Amino acid sequence: MATTQVSTLTPARADLLRIAAILDALLLLAAAGLAVFYAPVDSVQGLVQKIFYLHVPSAIAAYAAFAVVLVGGLVFLWNESPAADRLARVAAEVGLLFTTVMLVTGSLWARPIWGTYWVWWDPRLVSTLVLWLIYAGYLLVRRIASPGRQAGRFAAVVGIVGFIDVPIVHFSVAWWRTIHPPIETAAPEALPPEMLLTFAVSMVAILLLAAVLLGYRYRVEVLRDRFQAALDR
Repeated sequence: MATTQVSTLTPARADLLRIAAILDALLLLAAAGLAVFYAPVDSVQGLVQKIFYLHVPSAIAAYAAFAVVLVGGLVFLWNESPAADRLARVAAEVGLLFTTVMLVTGSLWARPIWGTYWVWWDPRLVSTLVLWLIYAGYLLVRRIASPGRQAGRFAAVVGIVGFIDVPIVHFSVAWWRTIHPPIETAAPEALPPEMLLTFAVSMVAILLLAAVLLGYRYRVEVLRDRFQAALDR
């Protein structure tokens, strides 16, 4: 019986991914330490404001992941590249993860400030929930549809159209009446130096975490696709 060897990354790339994971672990510890011990307590919101250092970077990481889904979908529709389709698939998972973190941390932040975990009429909350549902639906389509060209093309269209909700989520606080603070309050120039440093480290740590998760999930998908191709021979 012939054996099929399956490889995912060259040793150099595997080492680079491993180094990135170790570096990110250190950055995450540094970000947590800065948030707890270095960044000052907000004079208005108190300790709960420190959720900001996880909430906002998670939102940006989700946006970035869904942008990868968009690009991967466009490339797949153009040349049906399996790599682009695979990248879009794993990016949707990473984006959904960080959207979940964004929703959960936002609700925890809202409870002591607004007096409730959720406000159904708030455009930011509702549009973010819609974003979660869109990409959860995208992943559901990928799971239940028979693998192949048509499933890939349909999922690509869903991922591309779904990205329309990303700017809606981001700019909803400027376009409609909302209880969320305006975008300007989270701008770097609005933060004192200690908060700005903590936010910067947290942002780099979360974005690198998203990239590391994307890299490892891509490796798993390459293995799965190649193993399935070997079985089909």
